[in-house]
Amino acid sequence: MKQRRVGVDGPLVSAVGLGCMGMSFAYGDRDDAESTRALHRAIDLGVNHLDTADMYGRGDNEELLGPVVRARRDEVFLATKFGNRFSGEGTATGMPGAYVDSSGGWAREACDASLRRLGVDTIDLYYLHRRNPETPIEETVGAMAELVAAGKVRLIGLSEISPATLRAAQEIHPIAAVQMEYSLFTRDAVEGAMLETCRELGVSVVAYSPVGRGILTGAITSREQLAADDFRARAPRFAEENLAANLDLVAAVRAVADEIGCTPAQAALAWLLAQGEDILPIPGTKRVRYVEENAAAADLTLTPDQVARLSAAVPPGGVAGERYPEAAMRALGH
Repeated sequence: MKQRRVGVDGPLVSAVGLGCMGMSFAYGDRDDAESTRALHRAIDLGVNHLDTADMYGRGDNEELLGPVVRARRDEVFLATKFGNRFSGEGTATGMPGAYVDSSGGWAREACDASLRRLGVDTIDLYYLHRRNPETPIEETVGAMAELVAAGKVRLIGLSEISPATLRAAQEIHPIAAVQMEYSLFTRDAVEGAMLETCRELGVSVVAYSPVGRGILTGAITSREQLAADDFRARAPRFAEENLAANLDLVAAVRAVADEIGCTPAQAALAWLLAQGEDILPIPGTKRVRYVEENAAAADLTLTPDQVARLSAAVPPGGVAGERYPEAAMRALGH
């Protein structure tokens, strides 16, 4: 597995990581046994960058990862996040009862809770998952810096924030990575000011949902495939009025992938990797076969023409529908 560095002088991690959210949350039924096999297979293949969060299954995902991480701690670069909280009957998908808490007090409390669930002494990369703009970023990052000083966290990251917030945070403590949704289907959140700021400051971009929440794999062809509790059943890009148009874009990606001799998911991941050495995609899956498929994308080297044709297959502004429901979109970019 090829490797890339986190931040300016951070550790080397696998060029392709593993997003673990779907093992416990948001994408239909769980299969903990298969997920555990997928985690071990990923590590066997050199995929050492494992990404979770305290909100995934309300802690269940961290507990799922815990035994695997503890058994193979020296082989794993472990990332988790805090900032999303629930009250009452808040759910992961519709978000009723959910709220964002980026206070310094919650940063400290949430970190201790994650460490307990994971059963480890240190988190390699700790993110602010979402930011409440009413809390100064200086307070949040100051508390996260205390966690670094206490040895509970090695590196600090931020997720779905603005370039201005990144600059302000960097004044308090070095930021190693910014996690953003980034794929052929979602480029505007990163390309431009966000990416320019990250590169100026030496901050890596960890790209989540790098295959467009599964649509770029080509495996999703209709809404009937989505379970009632699948996040995508409420995501605008998978709405009836948008899905057909978006599937036409997937077909265009598949046409280029066929010429390259790879799967559409591998083409999408290779396209991301070609955007720069500071881009770290973390495709999510709970199945061994997709872990293997995604890991193999790191060995693909696209020609400039292939990169350009993939870019053209999903033209800017060509994707129908927002990436999140309206309430969730309001939590981004602060």
